[in-house]
Amino acid sequence: MTVEAVEPTAPAAGDIPRRRAPLWLAAPAVLTALAVSLPLVYLFVRSAQGGLGPYLETVLSERTGELLVATLGLVVGTVALALLVAVPLAWLVARTDLPGRRLWAVAGALPLVFPSYVSAFALVAALGPRGYLQSFLGVERLPEFIYGYGGALVALGLFTYPYVYLLLVAGFRQLDPALEESSRTLGAGRWKTFFRVILPQLQPALFGGSLLVVLYTLSDFGAVSIVRYDTFTLSIYSAYQGLFDRTVAASLATVLVTLTVGFILLEALLLRRLRPRPARVGRLPEVVPLGRWRLPALAFVVLLKAVTLGVPGVVITHWALRAFDAAAFLAGIGPAALGSLSASLTAALLAMVLSLPLASWALRYPGLWSRFAERASHSGYALPGIVIALSLVFFVARYLRPAYQTLGLLVAAYVIRFLPEALVASRAALQAVGQRFEEASRSLGRGPWRTLTGLTVPLARKGVLAGGGLVFLTAMKELPATLILRPIGFETLATRVWSAASEGIYSQAAAPAFALVALSAVPVYGLIIRPALQGREVA
Repeated sequence: MTVEAVEPTAPAAGDIPRRRAPLWLAAPAVLTALAVSLPLVYLFVRSAQGGLGPYLETVLSERTGELLVATLGLVVGTVALALLVAVPLAWLVARTDLPGRRLWAVAGALPLVFPSYVSAFALVAALGPRGYLQSFLGVERLPEFIYGYGGALVALGLFTYPYVYLLLVAGFRQLDPALEESSRTLGAGRWKTFFRVILPQLQPALFGGSLLVVLYTLSDFGAVSIVRYDTFTLSIYSAYQGLFDRTVAASLATVLVTLTVGFILLEALLLRRLRPRPARVGRLPEVVPLGRWRLPALAFVVLLKAVTLGVPGVVITHWALRAFDAAAFLAGIGPAALGSLSASLTAALLAMVLSLPLASWALRYPGLWSRFAERASHSGYALPGIVIALSLVFFVARYLRPAYQTLGLLVAAYVIRFLPEALVASRAALQAVGQRFEEASRSLGRGPWRTLTGLTVPLARKGVLAGGGLVFLTAMKELPATLILRPIGFETLATRVWSAASEGIYSQAAAPAFALVALSAVPVYGLIIRPALQGREVA
C-alpha cells in the first residue's frame, strides 16, 4: 500500500477550532468588565432605594421636563451648528483648490486642543460684559448673548465640530469619482450632485461624527456652568452638592444615562439602514476649482479660525502674561500640573494594562462571554463623567468608605470613563500582530503567557501606547468627575480653570488654561489630528 504525501494547508479563518482561554487571561478580563459595570448598576439600585413613587415623582416632574427640553435643545443646536461648519470646511480642504488648504486642514481640527470650559471662559472674556469687544467698540454695555443658550451653543458647537470634520475629510477623499462624473454627465449641476450623490455617501461619517458631538454635549459640565445654562449635568451637580438626600441626583443621572443610550441606539439603527457604499476605483477625485468663490471661501475659513483659534488663543495668552508671576506660577500652577499629570498618567497606565487581557481574550478566544466582557467594558465611554462620579460615590460610601475622596477613586473613575479608548487601540494593535506569529511561538514550546508577554505585547506596543496616550489626554481635561471625587486639597489644572472662571476671575484662570492647552497640544496633534488627516490627496 502506498501512502501519498499530503501538503498541509493553512486553515481558513472560520475553520480555526475554538480553544478555551486560560484562566490567567479570562479572569482579569472578567474582573475588569465587572468592575467597570458595577458602579452604573449600583446607580440604578441607589436611585430605586427610595421607592418607585419618589423616583417617578422626580423623573416625571415639571423640573425634569424643563431640563429635558433644555438639554435636547442644546444637543440639536450644537449638532446643527457643528454640521454647518464642518461640512463646507471639510469639502474646501479636501476637494477644492483653496489657497493653503493643507495648512487649513490641520487648523480646522485644532479646536480639539481647547476643553469646552476653556473655550467658554475665553468667549465670555472676549464677548461678555466688560470684555474685549465692549472695550473695542467703546460702548457702555453689550447684550449678554454669550450667557445662557447662545453662549453654550457657540462654546460647544464651534469647538466640537472637529469630531464631524475629521471624519468628513477622510470621507471626501475616499469617494468614488465615477459616481460624480456620471451625475454630471446626466445633466445634474454641482449643487445637485453634491446633495444627491456626494452627501448620501458620507452618511456614515455624518452620523458617526454627530453622535460624538451629541455625547460630548450631553456630558459637558464645564461650558454650561460657565455660561450659566442649566442642563442635566449642571442640575445633577447642584443636587449632589446642595441636597442632603442625594437620591434626587441619582434619579436625574438615570435620566441622563437613558438619554445617552437612546442616542447611541438611534445612531446604530440609522447606520444599519444604510446601503453599502460602492467600492472606490483606483482614480483620485479631481480638484474642484473655486473660481470667483475662491476669495469668499478663504474669508470663511479665516473668520472661522479667528473665532475658534484666535479668540481663545489671544485671550488666554493675554491674561496669562498679564497675570504672570513666576513665584505664583510655581506655587499655584506647579502643584495643579503635577496633580493632573500624576492622576492622568496613572489612569493611562492602568487602562493599557487592563485593556490587554480584554482585547486578547476577545481576539484569540472569541465567544459569547469574551464578547460580553468586551462590550461591557465599553459602557463607561457612553456615560457622562458626572454620572460615573456619582455612582462611585454612592457605591464606596456604602461598601468601601475608606476609598472615599482618595486619589485611587479618582483614578478609578478615569479608567472606567476612558478604558474604551485604550481597549480599541489595544485590540487593533493585537489584531495587526497576526495569529500565525503566536502559533509559531507556541510550536517552539512557549506557553500562552510567555507568548503574550514576550512576543505579542512587544510587537503591539506602539498601538497600545497610542491608546494610553488618548486616555492620558482626555483624563487631563476631565472636569466633573474630578470635582466630585478629588481628595481634599488635591488640585488639577482643570479644577483651577473652572474654579477661577466660574467666579469671573479670568486672570487666575488663564495660566492653568494656558498650561493645560500646551500640555494637550502635542498629544492631540500626534494621536488624533495627524492620523485622521493622513491619506491620499486629491489629484
